[in-house]
Amino acid sequence: MDNNYYRSAVEAVLFAVAEPVSAYKIAEALNTDTGIVLNLLAEISQDLDSRDSGLCLLRFEDRYQLSTRPKFAEFVIRALDNRRNTPLSQAAMEVLSIIAYNQPVSRAFIDEIRGVDSSSALGTLISKNLVEEAGRLDLPGRPVSFVTTDNFLRCFNLASLEDLPPVHGESVLDKPDDDEEVYEELSFE
Repeated sequence: MDNNYYRSAVEAVLFAVAEPVSAYKIAEALNTDTGIVLNLLAEISQDLDSRDSGLCLLRFEDRYQLSTRPKFAEFVIRALDNRRNTPLSQAAMEVLSIIAYNQPVSRAFIDEIRGVDSSSALGTLISKNLVEEAGRLDLPGRPVSFVTTDNFLRCFNLASLEDLPPVHGESVLDKPDDDEEVYEELSFE
């Protein structure tokens, strides 16, 4: 066994998962023993500490997670706020529109409509708290579903999703409404 190779693999898994993961799950992914992974986790933690890295290895009972060191929190917060305050890209606006008008939707549904991978735009919308996971859909593979948040409504000055503008080609007059006054206001006579 090449220790450096497996150690790098453990680091890669911790980075990619980005949430607490058990040594057992890491061992399963690397097709090795949990004991070996626990030794590698200890080595990684010692190495990060000894060189005063910007990262540290957190332990939550039997789960581990790579994290930034608390002393660098100010910089991380600033960087995330800068990213959060940037305007939405065209791709993010497309994904947001698809979710807003069709929610709850899976990422596969969004990708199918757009014809391209939408994971980056979806990640941006989640980080800006405009979209959130809403459980699993009752479809094969039980994909994660996404919906808009209350923050989405606030940012777009909407009281509810019913206040969304009509989709291109759809007219307010096409929608049945029991309130006669609405039709009178829209009358062009």
